[in-house]
Amino acid sequence: MPTPDPAVAGDDYCYLTTTGRVTGRPHEIEIWFGLEGATLYLLSGGGDGSDWVKNLRARPECTVRVREQIFPGRARILDGGEVDARARAMLVEKYQPRYSGNLDDWGRRSRVVAIDLDAG
Repeated sequence: MPTPDPAVAGDDYCYLTTTGRVTGRPHEIEIWFGLEGATLYLLSGGGDGSDWVKNLRARPECTVRVREQIFPGRARILDGGEVDARARAMLVEKYQPRYSGNLDDWGRRSRVVAIDLDAG
């Protein structure tokens, strides 16, 4: 399966589908994202308390829809390091110009999740 066209990196949203850790049912959310090669980065403003992060911890396999394409993926919850810092900077840089508030705190405090696409 192909990876996303780099042109979609400028899109506002992707759609992440996780499997409910309790129900086993699919759960889809609309979320901001950053794309680097075949890896998609997400920031959870709710940190580890977000249901989608809890779902990915329980079952890292997921799907991501970008425009009309759906990609299987496998999540990695990041906790510091160079990739974590780069993902935070990428997302703040992407969304700050189109957001009326200040995203610095969101960029510092959120949990970073990497989705390796086509790794399902």
